[in-house]
Amino acid sequence: MSQETLIIFDTTLRDGEQSPGASMTREEKVRIARALERMRVDVIEAGFPIASPGDFEAVQAVAQAVRESTVCGLARALDKDIDRAGEALRDAARGRIHTFIATSPIHMKMKLRMEPEQVIEQAVQAVRRARRYTDDVEFSPEDAGRSEPDFLCRVLEAVIEAGAGTVNIPDTVGYNLPHQFGELIRSLRERVPNSDKAVFSVHCHNDLGLAVANSLSAVLNGARQVECTINGLGERAGNAALEEVVMAVRTRQDVFACDTRLDTTQIVPCSRLVSSITGFPVQPNKAIVGANAFAHESGIHQDGVLKSRETYEIMRAEDVGWSANRIVLGKHSGRNAFRTRLAELGIEFASEEALNEAFARFKVLADKKHEIYDEDLQALVTEANLEAENERFRLIALRVCSETGETPSADVTLLVDGEERQASETGGGPVDAAFRAIEAIVHSGTELQLYSVNNITSGTDAQGEVTVRLEKGGRIVNGQGADTDIVIASAKAYINALNKVLVSEDREHPQLGDV
Repeated sequence: MSQETLIIFDTTLRDGEQSPGASMTREEKVRIARALERMRVDVIEAGFPIASPGDFEAVQAVAQAVRESTVCGLARALDKDIDRAGEALRDAARGRIHTFIATSPIHMKMKLRMEPEQVIEQAVQAVRRARRYTDDVEFSPEDAGRSEPDFLCRVLEAVIEAGAGTVNIPDTVGYNLPHQFGELIRSLRERVPNSDKAVFSVHCHNDLGLAVANSLSAVLNGARQVECTINGLGERAGNAALEEVVMAVRTRQDVFACDTRLDTTQIVPCSRLVSSITGFPVQPNKAIVGANAFAHESGIHQDGVLKSRETYEIMRAEDVGWSANRIVLGKHSGRNAFRTRLAELGIEFASEEALNEAFARFKVLADKKHEIYDEDLQALVTEANLEAENERFRLIALRVCSETGETPSADVTLLVDGEERQASETGGGPVDAAFRAIEAIVHSGTELQLYSVNNITSGTDAQGEVTVRLEKGGRIVNGQGADTDIVIASAKAYINALNKVLVSEDREHPQLGDV
């Protein structure tokens, strides 16, 4: 008897983007989608096409770029949403429409203001309309974890009958405990008469830190699709982390009667790409992808691992990609080696001019640090894309002065809408002075919510990667910058955030797409 397949549905590009400040451009979504495809992710939820023209174009671009994985678009159970998703997925080699409507008493009464029978009717109508565009339709009863089981059974039976091939049970608010959620999945599979005609899926949020545990409990009770994100990104506390779900199932084959198709050696490179693009660093002790995940400091542990790896390691670091990204380039590396390595990382250039510009940046970086790793290359390309897409403000020059007993100062020159402007300010430190000087030019009216510094690689010549989070009028954005000089990296990150926050965007609230 062949082993069953656990389908991995990645929603980093949709639910992951709902993390405050984690919005991605079309080009960034395509880069991540290609990385997910290399990892052999089964389904990539590319976005919520009705949310904005930008979201529509991003889903369309991913559908055109990805050929092996199924590309999915999210849609509320509304005709306009479904039609927009169908249009965005027109060019997909494999397309899926994922439609949803709330089914919990509190959501139906307070949010939808609909009676239960109306909800069932609208759910069925949505699935039937989605089937006009694709045979691959998924349905989610939003807030299923707080829905009445009897009503949930009726809804699921009706949408499966209407043609939904996947029914997804979301723990929308992260309220469930593993034994409860597993029992819910088992009960639904037993009670819904036509449950054998659909794949049962789960989408768990991490509000109580139980998203992965709930997902695995569901798998043990018959779920055969898990919706998850790289690094556990997502609304509020995030979603089930793809890397943890996949490696738990892969490592504990004595317990699970299924496995994924994923190439797990792509996990760490994909994790780092997502971190670089979103500006959300991975904590060092994060399972699987954290810098300390396979590090041993205790003498007892070190002794055991040296004698036999299995004494303290249940996985091999290389199996999740830790050894796959150690290729090193340097100042003597040529254009062909540069282009080849970026191609291996899934980075392609639209033109020879774009390649030349990236290679010039590489050479500047190579003069500053001896060895350039894959993480440096990813940061370099991310920064180039950020500058290309956000041209209103650009850093021309920065000079700072900081010495013992003196107030730090900064002189900044910016290109503002094509015109050079200069300002000088003092501050509590060189970074503070630089930010004040930038604000003296821009007068943005933003509020700094987060300033975070992480080293991209090890060593004193490593690039610092800075994340700046700004808020204005309720809109939150993250800006990123990288440089071997941490003050310059900080200024780049601040300017990048300013470019994002000051660009108006007509977009429906992302929580409209939360399941």
